[in-house]
Amino acid sequence: MKQSLQLRLGQQITMTPQLQQAIRLLQLSTFELQVEIQQTLESNIMLEMVEDDDYEANNENNQDLDFSREDDFSANNEELNNTSSEFSNGLDEETGEIAPSNFTDIPNELAVDSNWEDIYDNTLTQYDYSNSEAINKDFLVNQGPVPETLQDHLRWQLELTHFSKRDYIIAIAIIDAIDLDGYLCLSLEEIAKSLGRNVAVREIKAVLRRIQHFDPIGVGARNLSECLLLQLAEYSDISWLKEAKELVRKHLELLGTHDYVQLSKCMKLSRFELQEVVELIQSLNPRPGATISSSQTTYVIPDVFVKKVNGLWKVELNSEISPKLRINSYYASFVSRNRTDNSLKTHLQEARWFIKSLKSRHDTLLKVAKSIVNRQAGFLDYGDEAMKPLVLHDIASELEMHESTISRVTTHKYLHTPRGIFELKYFFSSHVSTSSGGECSSTAIRAMIKKLITAENTTKPLSDSKIANLLSDRGIKVARRTVAKYREAMVIPPSNERKRLA
Repeated sequence: MKQSLQLRLGQQITMTPQLQQAIRLLQLSTFELQVEIQQTLESNIMLEMVEDDDYEANNENNQDLDFSREDDFSANNEELNNTSSEFSNGLDEETGEIAPSNFTDIPNELAVDSNWEDIYDNTLTQYDYSNSEAINKDFLVNQGPVPETLQDHLRWQLELTHFSKRDYIIAIAIIDAIDLDGYLCLSLEEIAKSLGRNVAVREIKAVLRRIQHFDPIGVGARNLSECLLLQLAEYSDISWLKEAKELVRKHLELLGTHDYVQLSKCMKLSRFELQEVVELIQSLNPRPGATISSSQTTYVIPDVFVKKVNGLWKVELNSEISPKLRINSYYASFVSRNRTDNSLKTHLQEARWFIKSLKSRHDTLLKVAKSIVNRQAGFLDYGDEAMKPLVLHDIASELEMHESTISRVTTHKYLHTPRGIFELKYFFSSHVSTSSGGECSSTAIRAMIKKLITAENTTKPLSDSKIANLLSDRGIKVARRTVAKYREAMVIPPSNERKRLA
């Protein structure tokens, strides 16, 4: 085989480390971004956060970046310029970069398709969000009491109740077999088998009866009927109690299917009497364990605010989550004095790249939010029914960005509006053609369906076909199965389950 040399020309997409960092910051949520900033501040001596008072007092002498407004993206570096004679050119006022006349050995751009470690040593360690140790950090974590679980609540009552040692062990096994809704998820035979041959089913049943009187009432039930009966047993001297117990024992399935005609015949009650019985049953809790919540409340911090000023919708970033960062002039001055220390140069270079990446992130977020608000002004003025069809490609074309960039910006980012807080993804929806040749967004259609169902006659609720016909009368062409899909997405039951006596 003859060997030869050949030249080939081709194009290949590569990303610089700066671009990789900017993309990574772009897709972070508010909480993740705050953790990333905190981690970087702790690792890089060249970066510091400026308090509001300090920022206002020293704005003319420091390189600050306030991302809460577009006008504050530029930096002022006069203090760095006056630090020493060797540092006369300081940092560039727009980019925060060191002038090449002073530090020619620090490149403006790293080679494409390379890593930080390829150029510098002792670089910052990237923050791993999957690391469980990082979650236990004290910063940016809601410090509060550990939430009480249903099992904790039942064990606390168990300690306050007199049980023999044998019954206590059985009670612990029963409590461990109760799910989050308060139901016993194992049979008595399975519990007896787990405890050993010396434990009889009748013993477990006796202990279960005592636990079923614990708070919340109805806990430890083996099915819905038993759960409701345990709660009805706590009532006395109330109307229709006997009939309610009979309905729960014998005709609960008819009540579940809302077959009130057949139920009235079986119970031998008039429509008015049956309504009283059903209202008593509906006042009970079918999931008693859910009252003891073990989940923590998750708070949403909006990234962008929108408000109406002089008839126009104004968009601005949330200043509370947009920190003001600057290069520490004291430590930066050491770079000019000790040019052989690569560690200081590394921190300085990474600090200015981090600031530029943050600026790019917030600038992009603000542009995307403004474009969305401009296109969905009707929603802000009139509500969901005025939502227009919108896809990622529409925003990407307007801002001359890639659709993947728009997707990253709108994921886990929230917009605070007078109508509530919405994820930016909420404003994107597919469209359905109208009879007039226009388009209607799926969000608007869902709002119309919800409005029709809210105003329906509960004794004769609207079927999916009827709703499709009503929408067709408005010029919106949707199939019955499309209505069913939107209804299920809004967690609205079908017409037979929405039927009421009155």
